[in-house]
Amino acid sequence: MPNPPKQLTETHVIGPETIEAKVRAQECPALALHHIAHVGLADAAAPYEMVRMDLSGTYLLSCSAGRGQILLDGRWQTCREGWACLAPPHAMLAFRAVRGERWEFTWVRYQQPPDQKPIISSSSPALARFDPRPLHAAVQGLFSEMQSQTAPAAVSHWVELIHTYVLRFARPWQTDDRLGHLWEHVAARLGEPWSLDRLARHCHLSTEHLRRLCRRELGRSPMHHVIFLRMQYAAKLLATTDDKIETVAGAVGYANPFVFSTTFKKWVGWRPSEYRARKG
Repeated sequence: MPNPPKQLTETHVIGPETIEAKVRAQECPALALHHIAHVGLADAAAPYEMVRMDLSGTYLLSCSAGRGQILLDGRWQTCREGWACLAPPHAMLAFRAVRGERWEFTWVRYQQPPDQKPIISSSSPALARFDPRPLHAAVQGLFSEMQSQTAPAAVSHWVELIHTYVLRFARPWQTDDRLGHLWEHVAARLGEPWSLDRLARHCHLSTEHLRRLCRRELGRSPMHHVIFLRMQYAAKLLATTDDKIETVAGAVGYANPFVFSTTFKKWVGWRPSEYRARKG
């Protein structure tokens, strides 16, 4: 995969060959009950590109046909049919169509209330396998009911299904408690010196088994997920405290502030000082 651009900016380029359809919470109050801002379907072609530097809520993208690229963990990765991507609130999200290819996907974007925890957790996947058909059908069903305006109860039914399918992807530890317990434990101790061996010992798995499990359930290696959790927490500290950058670095396991700053920029899109300035 090519390296990500050195500087991303907020953008939404649709292009003449792309078709998008969406339903917003303003039009469908049932979505707002689940804190869903909008849902939609896209049949995209280059130059389609979307960059959000600071997501206001959790975002799920599920690919139902073709392939596109998503910027995850600091590099462009392919999202193809049967895969989905989940991004947390206040993260950077970027995705684009591949020249010469169609890319069909369904999306669900949440609005994050300040007094509630996001649906994404320490065990949520970044990019992982996901059957796109149920979610795609539920969004299509919602579109049909919104157009007919004949059965409000049916609208609520489709919205409930949409939310259920997102939760099914966002909470994989319901199928394997070992990962859920591990990442909850790590998330509470991000300043500690985590290694693959230590992670494996904690959940009583071999290192290779843990690698395979994380790749399958989370879409990234165990140590990459540790970095992901650290950068998420660092972003929260930078936005909500006046702690020095050196202090934030130490709180998430980095003795060297320069290494922390470089890693933060790769994963979040800005250096810590830039991120704090934008939030301030």
